[in-house]
Amino acid sequence: MYRRRRLVVFISLLIVLGLVTAGAVAIASSLTGKAGPATQATNSPQPQDSQTAAPGVSGTASPSAKATPVCDLNLVTVAASTDAGSYAAGKNPVLGMKVTNGGSTPCQVNVGTSQMEFQVTSGADRIFSSRDCQATSEDLVKTILPGKSETANFVWQRNRTTEGCSVVNAKPGAGTYVFTASLGNKVSPKAVFQLR
Repeated sequence: MYRRRRLVVFISLLIVLGLVTAGAVAIASSLTGKAGPATQATNSPQPQDSQTAAPGVSGTASPSAKATPVCDLNLVTVAASTDAGSYAAGKNPVLGMKVTNGGSTPCQVNVGTSQMEFQVTSGADRIFSSRDCQATSEDLVKTILPGKSETANFVWQRNRTTEGCSVVNAKPGAGTYVFTASLGNKVSPKAVFQLR
């Protein structure tokens, strides 16, 4: 009986680690634009870059071009969204983070997994954080044009996590949840959704 319980706990831990790793890979690949095998197999939503290049503009800078400055974080906004307001049982929410340059010049911002966090709460209960079981974190510096945005999507598997990635057997039940997106110390307004 004791061995059976230990085996169940071990298998549960492997499942949770696999889900969190897949989520971290999905975030990283959505920002880099390179879909890995895990994201291709699940048909996760692809990242949406609202910037478009002007016709005839190449990707190389001229030798006399100035380096693009780092964004003034006071001019950067972070927004959180979900792909629906309510989710039936078995339907996983797609959480979205949108980073917008509110300045008047192009600038660079680190939108890598080292800076971002997707967090789900219910009341005072911290349900999920994309950082809890993140195996690695990466820097990904993007140039954002004035008034334009970078978007990253994350498919939440309706699982609970804790700091340190301890095994959590409890699953989030039906109710109201709040999603917030963070980029460094910039935190988005709340996005409220329902699990049924």
